[in-house]
Amino acid sequence: MSLLCRNVEAQDSLPAHNTLPVIGNLNTRDTVFKQYLADVETARRRLFGQNQNNHDIYSLLQIYSYTPKNDEDVFRLSARCNIPYSALVTLNRINHPESFSGPILLPTIPGLYIPENPANDLERLLSLSRETEGGEIITVRSGGNSLRFLFFPGEDFNPTERSFFLNRGFRFPLRNYRISSSFGMRPNPFTGKPHFHNGVDLAAPIGTEVYATREGRVTELGNDPVFGNYIVIAHDNNWASLYGHLSAISIQRHSHVTTSTVIGKVGTTGQSTGPHLHFELRKNGTVLDPTKLLFR
Repeated sequence: MSLLCRNVEAQDSLPAHNTLPVIGNLNTRDTVFKQYLADVETARRRLFGQNQNNHDIYSLLQIYSYTPKNDEDVFRLSARCNIPYSALVTLNRINHPESFSGPILLPTIPGLYIPENPANDLERLLSLSRETEGGEIITVRSGGNSLRFLFFPGEDFNPTERSFFLNRGFRFPLRNYRISSSFGMRPNPFTGKPHFHNGVDLAAPIGTEVYATREGRVTELGNDPVFGNYIVIAHDNNWASLYGHLSAISIQRHSHVTTSTVIGKVGTTGQSTGPHLHFELRKNGTVLDPTKLLFR
C-alpha cells in the first residue's frame, strides 16, 4: 500500500463555500456536466486503455458536486455519469439503495473508495474482503471534515459485496440454524387452529448468539406473554425487526447495533415448544417474509 497521501478537496455544496465544480443538471447543456463527462472519459481511457499506466492515474481524480432530483436514484445517476454505482456508493458512504439522498460527490475515476474507519456494515465487508496492496490513500475534505479512503482505481463490487448492497444489507440473525417454521399460515402449535405466522422460527441450541439483522437502533425490549424475552430494532426507511423467545438480552434500549452486534441468546421463553428464535421483518408496519429478503 502506498503511503503517499493525495488530497482531494470536497467542501460544502453551498455555492458561497464550495470550491468544487457544481453540476446543476445531468444534460450536456450544463457546461459543468459536459466537462465532468470529458474528465471521466479521459480517466477511463487512461485506466482501461491498451497502454495502461496507472502510476499517475490519481492525478486525474477530481470530484464534482451534484444534488439529485427526486426521480434520480443511484442506478440512474450511475448510467448518466458513466461511473459504476459502486464508486458513487463507496465515496458517498451509502450502505443500501434506499439511503440514497442529498448532495453527493461525483468522482471522475471509477473504482472503490473504502474508508479508513468503516462505519457501516457494507464498509466493514469491503475492508475485510480486500487486501491493502494496490490501493492508494486519499484524503477527501467534506463539510469541514477530512475523510481518508483507500482507493482502488478500476475495481468494482465482487458478487458478495454486490448482493449485500442490493438486498439492503439484511443478514440472518443466527450464524447456524434450521428453519423450523416458515412465514405464513400454519396450525397454531398450542391450539391446532389455523394461524398466520408473522415471521420465521430458527431452531438452534439454547444460548446460541443472536445478531442484529442490519444496522439500526433498539426501540423496544422486554418480556411478552407470547414472545417471551424480545427485542425490536428500527432500521432505515421504516424497516423494523423483532427477535423473540430469547433466553438473555445483551443490549439496552436506544443502543446502536450492526450485524456484528450480539443482541441476545436463543431461548424458549414465552409461548415456545422448544429452543428457537422467532424472527420478524416489517416494512411500514407490514410483516414480510424474511427468507425472501435476507442475505445468507
